[in-house]
Amino acid sequence: MSNLQLKQELDGKQLAIAQSELENNKKSTVIAYVLWFFLGGLGAHRFFAGKTGSGLIMLGLWGLGWATSWIFGIGFILLFFVYVWVLVDAFLLHGWINKFNQRKEREILLRLANTQ
Repeated sequence: MSNLQLKQELDGKQLAIAQSELENNKKSTVIAYVLWFFLGGLGAHRFFAGKTGSGLIMLGLWGLGWATSWIFGIGFILLFFVYVWVLVDAFLLHGWINKFNQRKEREILLRLANTQ
């Protein structure tokens, strides 16, 4: 059952509650892109989007890259790959945030539908 179908089953009061809860719990695409721009190498945008595992990997590679950059520049190779990864994420981030918000809306709608 889609979110639209779930919304059709709710009355006006429940829809208002669902909308209010979604506004309080949804993630902002603007904030995600600000994190991507300023803290992209650290994976902050991935943590924000709920992708904790890959965020930790990105953070680890970034740290390892800087820690080994003094050894004949080996770390700069890692940093190059991290920043290519960050650039690719710029095109994926909007979809991640939308998907997160849709899942959050579904959770809210299902909870409200079950309380009828």
